[in-house]
Amino acid sequence: MMSRRRPVIELKNDDQLRKMRASGLLVAQILAAVREAARPGVSPIELDRLAAAMIADGGAVSSFLGYGGGYGLPPYPAVTCISVNNVIVHGIPAERPLVDGDLVSVDFGLSIDGWHGDSAITFGVGELSPERAALSEATRNAMWSGIAAARIGGRIGDISAAVERSVRSARTKYGIVGEYTGHGIGSAMHQPPDVPNLGRAGRGEQLVKGMCLAVEPMITLGSPNTAVLDDEWTVVTRDGSVAAHWEHTVALTSRGLWVLTAADGGEAELTARGAKFGPLAD
Repeated sequence: MMSRRRPVIELKNDDQLRKMRASGLLVAQILAAVREAARPGVSPIELDRLAAAMIADGGAVSSFLGYGGGYGLPPYPAVTCISVNNVIVHGIPAERPLVDGDLVSVDFGLSIDGWHGDSAITFGVGELSPERAALSEATRNAMWSGIAAARIGGRIGDISAAVERSVRSARTKYGIVGEYTGHGIGSAMHQPPDVPNLGRAGRGEQLVKGMCLAVEPMITLGSPNTAVLDDEWTVVTRDGSVAAHWEHTVALTSRGLWVLTAADGGEAELTARGAKFGPLAD
């Protein structure tokens, strides 16, 4: 009988985690700058140029630019994914200026000394409708609920179940995109294991010290069904409903959880949810 080979999961030592923290902090800084610069009349391609300049100034390398060439996809042409309104993920930055009321998700990653950080935020341009603002907040809450459910000795499914439970508990019936998942991350941007946004607690790979994961729910105001545009990258909702996307990179340390792409390491959100905050000492 043939045995099914389990994926090899890269476990990081303390020095490697500190290098990933350096990448994560620069990711957080650049995302904050992009959000600050986004306003009516500014185009996504201008925001991408800002991010590219900050990558260069920080001595980093884009995780996104050129990605996909070895996977049967056209090389990705930008350093950011900027997804507007009904675009769920992998939106190629466009020249069309943003307008008041747009819901924008920016997914962004880079590496320093070969160690990656990956994060995504969603925000409104100008005045955002309450419905769209609630969608973004529900997605952000689901991400943090998933992160807070991670602990050494647990399972990937604990994260997935917490994300799903958070979304299902909202008053509005949202769509949870199941085709695109979170992932392991470290010396490559995408590594095993996958981190689904739907699942059952107690299932999946065991969570162990040194594991680093990108947790990233993608939630819609309507159906979760997706379509990919002719550029082979841009993923949209089939029913035209708007979508939100939040993501952080988290490390499991012997002391607890360390959110490498959050400026405070995740301390405020993790503490509020009763999770153990565990950064490494400098």
